[in-house]
Amino acid sequence: MRAHDIESLISVGRPAIAPDGSFAVFATSRPDLAANRAVGQLWRIDLPGGSPRRLTRGTADSTPRVSPDGTRLAFLRGDAKGKAQIFVVAASGGEPVQATDAPLGVSELAWSPDGLTLGFTARVPEKGRYGTVEGLDAAAEAPRRITGIRWHANGLGYVADRPAHVFVVAAPDTGAEPFYDPAPAVTAEGAQPAKKRSVAAEATQLTDGPRSHSGIAFAGDEILTCVEDLTAVRADLRVPLRAIRVDGSGERDVVGRDANLSIGAVAVADDGTIAFLGEELGPDGVDFVAPGTGLWIVGADGPTRLTDAETVDLGEVGSHITPIGEDFLVQDRTRGRVRLVRVTRAGDLAEVLGGDLEVAGHAAAGEVIVAAAATPRSYGELLLVDEQGATALTSFGAGAAATGLVVPAELTVDGRDGYPVHGWVAKPAGDGPFPVILQIHGGPYASYGIHLFDETQVLVDAGYAVVYCNPRGSAGYGRAHGRSIRQAMGTGDFHDVMDFLDGAIAADSALDGARVGVMGGSYGGYLTAWVIGHEHRFAGAIVERGFLDPTSFQGTSDIGSFFGDEYVGTDPEAIVRQSPMAVAGRVRTPTLVLHSELDFRCPLEQATRYYSALVRGGVDAEMIIFPGENHELSRSGQPRHRVERFAAVLDWWRRRLPA
Repeated sequence: MRAHDIESLISVGRPAIAPDGSFAVFATSRPDLAANRAVGQLWRIDLPGGSPRRLTRGTADSTPRVSPDGTRLAFLRGDAKGKAQIFVVAASGGEPVQATDAPLGVSELAWSPDGLTLGFTARVPEKGRYGTVEGLDAAAEAPRRITGIRWHANGLGYVADRPAHVFVVAAPDTGAEPFYDPAPAVTAEGAQPAKKRSVAAEATQLTDGPRSHSGIAFAGDEILTCVEDLTAVRADLRVPLRAIRVDGSGERDVVGRDANLSIGAVAVADDGTIAFLGEELGPDGVDFVAPGTGLWIVGADGPTRLTDAETVDLGEVGSHITPIGEDFLVQDRTRGRVRLVRVTRAGDLAEVLGGDLEVAGHAAAGEVIVAAAATPRSYGELLLVDEQGATALTSFGAGAAATGLVVPAELTVDGRDGYPVHGWVAKPAGDGPFPVILQIHGGPYASYGIHLFDETQVLVDAGYAVVYCNPRGSAGYGRAHGRSIRQAMGTGDFHDVMDFLDGAIAADSALDGARVGVMGGSYGGYLTAWVIGHEHRFAGAIVERGFLDPTSFQGTSDIGSFFGDEYVGTDPEAIVRQSPMAVAGRVRTPTLVLHSELDFRCPLEQATRYYSALVRGGVDAEMIIFPGENHELSRSGQPRHRVERFAAVLDWWRRRLPA
């Protein structure tokens, strides 16, 4: 797989299904180099055995939701200004009707149970900002007064002056198009022709104030939503669940702040039972390390956890809940896989879909289940799940497979203290010996997985064997594994990646242990910098978007108010003991520092200060900064920048570790 082959990586988003189970709808997305953006449309497939057909022709249509009667489909599409708006189309296809006109776009949407209303969240700009005054450039806006600790977010920018609020709008009739103003305008020149409106009806805002809302689900005549306080002056990660009256007459706590939970995805069963994904944060509301995200239901006595916090992890990005009869479908990440499980209200758990895949989304109607999943050979497919197993309904992975993929080999190595370290080795065809690159993932509470991974494939195509694992601190191996490096970073995690590298080399003569490099991003950038501060065996290193100085991170990162405190502690001596910046003077390895200009997660100053320290110490170092990109460059950045990033990576390895 070459860098430009990222265009063949077609992902399949969370599907939607008709109430009677007769068809499913899903969105695809892929990088497009010519357009320099992600593009995708909605597809419909009749169940159980139909062929997928394209339903929409937009540039980047996403987030399909089928109406309760199965006749219409609501989804998100960019308007003329590129802002995501809700559009509604007949379930059989046709011309979509725009339902919203939110100035900064719509984030999430849901149908009311009667199908007459759409609920959604959208950011509301402060007057005088973000284009609310025509001709007023951002650089000419009034200064911002910051009084809380939450003022910006990676991939967005400032947040306090554009909180996300809850709205409702009448769902349009897809057959009543076009929409005209109800009465012609009357001016001095007389009656003017009626003008076509951009939307079917005006939306009603249900919430306001300095708080942001996420997640949306109807529960009778209320909308359930998670609420974040934007005025906090100390770190507090608790996110309560509130119910907002659809008629705007009031709101109430469903799960309050006193529960010490961070609540994410919400769903409502047919009998009205409320379920959510939640994390326990401890008495201070900040203990987020390996939080044991679980499935909860709300009863008369408050919330009850249904899944085990120590062994079941429902915290994979994009995880959600699908009610199915009396039970719930959720995604459980384990050992590099994400399986689909069914959980009863008694807390019993059964696997519905497993094996070598990672489930990205799911939907159900009756006992008909569809799921979107990635595999070692495909970035995404839609599967039909029944008693006989899973049947692929699509074949989007064929394009990627044609680029020449390598399926990594799974490996477990016993570390120096006997701790098992699990991971993979991917290598080119042939006997070798091949130069070896040790890859380290971000997080740290994240994981490498079984899915097709372009980072590894491009390196293998260039002639490198790639070794990667999930060291202590990673997700998917139990909560104790994830919490083991809390205020002990650079200890067991450092030993695990080194021991896995040595074990992989010892187990395969095709891997050349005398020619090795190391690279990683985010927390992987942290651990890469830590490795080269303590080991001098590597021909080169790439430190990308790294967490490199915990001290300055506290006041610059969008998660700086809590991340470092929980992971490295607050004692100055303990912070120094875990800081890559503190050992930068020991580095002798040629190092490329890669970073994005608009990274607010690991801010640019982390890279510039680290690079400067290397140069001052006489290290052979280079730095590359990508304009207009944030922390997600390698995953969802502009496609041309992603290809240019690959070019920079391969150029570095050709010069420092030729294949």
